[in-house]
Amino acid sequence: MIEVKNVEKSFGEQKVLKGITTTFETGKTNLIIGQSGSGKTVLLKSLLGIHTVDVGTISFDGRIYSEMSADDKRTLRTEIGMVFQGSALFDSMTVEENIGFPLKMFTNKTPREIQERVDFVIDRVKLIDAHKKKPSEISGGMQKRVAIARAIVNNPKYLFCDEPNSGLDPKTAVVIDNLIQEITQEYNITTVVNTHDMNSVMEIGEKIIFLKEGVLAWEGTKKEIFKTDNEAIVDFVYSSELFKKVRKAQNRADKL
Repeated sequence: MIEVKNVEKSFGEQKVLKGITTTFETGKTNLIIGQSGSGKTVLLKSLLGIHTVDVGTISFDGRIYSEMSADDKRTLRTEIGMVFQGSALFDSMTVEENIGFPLKMFTNKTPREIQERVDFVIDRVKLIDAHKKKPSEISGGMQKRVAIARAIVNNPKYLFCDEPNSGLDPKTAVVIDNLIQEITQEYNITTVVNTHDMNSVMEIGEKIIFLKEGVLAWEGTKKEIFKTDNEAIVDFVYSSELFKKVRKAQNRADKL
C-alpha cells in the first residue's frame, strides 16, 4: 500500500498539489483522473520520486520516502515497475532484449535465468512469436504488452502506468486494461494508473482518485462514481456520452 498524507507541491508561486491525502491499495487498480492541469501527472511523478514534495509524506508499505537513505531509495526503485505513455521501448533492441533490460541492470541473474524469466513474462502477456522482433515491427497494442512485460519482469511490488491506452483503438485499450488488472490481482501489486480514459474507469476503476485544481475532490469505486452527487466529479465524468448512457440505464434498472 502507498499512503499519501497532506502532500503539497509548488513550482515557483504556483501550488499544484494542495494537501492531498489518500491511499493506493495493494492488489487493486488505483486510478488517478482529472482534467489537464489538475495535478495528476505531478502526483504520479511525486509518487515515483521524480518530484520532491514540499509538504507531507509518501510512504511505501510503511516506509516514508523522505526518510529513506540513498541505499533504501535504490532498493525501492527495484521494487517499482513503470509503463510509460509512449511505451518507451529501445528501438535498437528486440522485444526480448527490451524486456530483459531491467534484469541486466538491477539483478545478478545469469543469462540463462534472465532468458527464462523473459520467456515467462512474454508468455504471460501473450506476446506470440515476438521474441526477436524490433518495436517497429509490431503493433501499438503489442508494444504496450512489451512495456507491461518489461515493467513486471523484476516482480515489482508497485506498478505505475502513465496513460497506458494512449494511441490505442478502443478494443485494444480494453485488452490492455484487463491485462493490467489481471496482473495486479495475480501478483498482488499496488498499481497506480494515471488516465483520462473514461472507459478505463468503467473497466478497472477499483479505486478512483479525482483531482481538481490540485485538490482531491472525490475518491471511490467505479460503482460509486455512478451514484455520487459530488458536483465536481459529475461535471467531469458526465461530459462523456458513454457515462450518460450508463447512468440512464442504471437509473432505469434501479426503478424496476
